[in-house]
Amino acid sequence: VYVRARGNLSLQEKDEIVKKAEKIVLEHPGVDSVFAFAGAGGLNQNTAGTSSPKDTIGQIQLETIPWENRKNNPDLDGNVVIAELLADLQKIPGIKIEVLELARGPASSKPVHLRLKGNDWDELLAATKNMRGIFESTEGLTLIEDTRPLPGIDWQINVDVEKAGRFGADVTTVGAMVQLVTRGVLLDTMRVDSSDEEVDIRVRLPENYRILSTLDTLKVRTEDGLVPLSNFITKSPVKKLAEINRIDQKRFFDIKAGVKDGLKTTQTDENGRETEVFINANERIEHLTEYLENNPLGPGISWEWTGDQEDQAESQAFLSTAFSAALALMFIILLAQFNSFYNSMVVLLAVILSTVGVLIGMLVMQQPFSVIMTGTGIVALAGIVVNNNIVLIDTYQEFEKYLPRIEAIIRTAEQRIRPVLLTTITTMAGLAPMMFGLSLNFINGGYSLDSPTSLWWKQLATAVVFGLGIATMLTLVFTPSLLALRIWVVTYVVWIGRFLVRVGAGKSGKNAQDWALRRAAKRQKNTEIIWDDGYLASETVADSNIQPSLNLNAKTHAAE
Repeated sequence: VYVRARGNLSLQEKDEIVKKAEKIVLEHPGVDSVFAFAGAGGLNQNTAGTSSPKDTIGQIQLETIPWENRKNNPDLDGNVVIAELLADLQKIPGIKIEVLELARGPASSKPVHLRLKGNDWDELLAATKNMRGIFESTEGLTLIEDTRPLPGIDWQINVDVEKAGRFGADVTTVGAMVQLVTRGVLLDTMRVDSSDEEVDIRVRLPENYRILSTLDTLKVRTEDGLVPLSNFITKSPVKKLAEINRIDQKRFFDIKAGVKDGLKTTQTDENGRETEVFINANERIEHLTEYLENNPLGPGISWEWTGDQEDQAESQAFLSTAFSAALALMFIILLAQFNSFYNSMVVLLAVILSTVGVLIGMLVMQQPFSVIMTGTGIVALAGIVVNNNIVLIDTYQEFEKYLPRIEAIIRTAEQRIRPVLLTTITTMAGLAPMMFGLSLNFINGGYSLDSPTSLWWKQLATAVVFGLGIATMLTLVFTPSLLALRIWVVTYVVWIGRFLVRVGAGKSGKNAQDWALRRAAKRQKNTEIIWDDGYLASETVADSNIQPSLNLNAKTHAAE
C-alpha cells in the first residue's frame, strides 16, 4: 500500500497519516500481518516489482491470511480484500492510495510505461505534462503517475564574499556555521563493534535550534571579535530541483499507468466496420502509439515504451534466440545421426508445427501467452517431439534394409504407435491436474483448485499438454507421410525424366527403338511349347546329322 501526499510535511506528520492507514488495514478480517514505515527509511522493500511514486510518504506491506484458511470464503478472496482496503483507505482526506499485489517477477506493476527523453529541460517538462493529460483522458488507464520533480522550495544561502572579507571572515568559516544548523560539522570517524563501516562523528546545535531563523542570531569569530552572520549572508527561497535523471546522456521522465480489468472498447477499421475488443496493456499501448505518431511532441523530444513492454521484448528476443539455437544444434545432431538432410528437416518441421497445439491450448483454456512460462513449455515440448521422431525414423531405417520402402514406413508406424501413444497419454495425464489448477494433498488428504502455487504453472502445463497432443498426430501421421512423399516424388520424377528422354531422342534414335521394342515385347503373351513322347524317344537314337520329326504345337507365335 502506497500512501501518497504532497506538501512540506515533517516526518511526524507523515507518521501520523501512515498510522491512520495502518489502523484501517489491521482492522480488515482478511489481513494476517502488517509492516509499515513512514518517510524514506524502513526496509523499503518494494514487493510490487516497481519503484514507488515520487510523492510516497509511507508504505504498508500486508500479508493476507493463508490461502488454505480462506479458499472456501469468497469474501476473503485476495482481489476482494484489495478492493475493500482501497475503498476504506481512500476515505482518509488529503492523500492518495495505491494498493498493489505481490508481483512474482521483475516486471512492473504498471504495464503502460512511456519514457520521454530530451536535452531541453523546459520542453521535456511541457511534453511530460501534456502526455500526463493524455494518459488521464485515455479510457481504461488507472493509477497514473509520472517522475517529474515534486513542487517544493529550497533555501539558498548567498555569502557576500566582499563583506565577509571586511569583517575578517571567509567562506569556509561561514559554511561550517551553516552546517551546525543543518547536518552538522564532520569531526572524525570511528568504528563500532556492531557495524563493519565507519560511523561519522558530527557536531550539531541542539534540536530546538536547528531552524532556519537561527542563522540570523549566530555569530562567527573573527580577528575583530564576534560578528553576526546576518551582516554578510542572505537567504532566498528557490524552486526545488530535487534530481536530474539521465539515460544515454539524455534527461528523461517516465509516465506510468495500470490498466483496468474487464473493460471493452470499440475499434473501427479502414472499411468502417466496428469491432469490440477487450482493453489490455498491449491494446492501450497501440492506441497511444498511434497518437504519438500523429502528434509529435516537439523538436528534440523522443519517446519509447519501456517497463513491461521492454522486459517482454527482451524476454521474447532471448527465447527466440535460444529456440533458434536449439533447433540449429538439433539439426547438427540429427544430420550426424541420420546422414540425411531430408530426415533431419522432417524432424525439425514436426517440432515447429507442434507449436500450433500450444496456441490452440491457449485459446481453449482462455489463457494469455506468457513469454516466460509458455515459452519454456514450448522448449520442453521440443525435446519430447524430437525424441519421438528420432526413434520413428531410426526404426524406419532399420526396416528399409530388408523391406520395400513403402512397406517399411507402414511397419514402422505400426510398431511405434503403441509406445508413442503410451508416452503421450501418461505425460498428458500427469500434467492435466497442473493444467486445470488441481492440487492434491497426499499427506492430510483433500484437494484444492486454482491455489496460488498451481496458478504459477498452468500456462507451462497447458503448452506441453496441447502441444504434445498435436505432436503425437504429427509423429504418427505427418512424419510417415513425409517419408512416403519423398519416395513417391522421386519415383514420379524418375518416370517423367525417362519419358522425356525417350520422347526427346526421336523415333530414329537407338533409345527410342529399344523402348518401342520393349513395349512390343511386353504386349505379347508367353509362348507355350509341348513336346510329345515320340520325339523324346527318337532323340536318344537318331543320328546327329538327321533332323527328327517333331510335333510342335505352338499355340502362339513367339515374337522376336
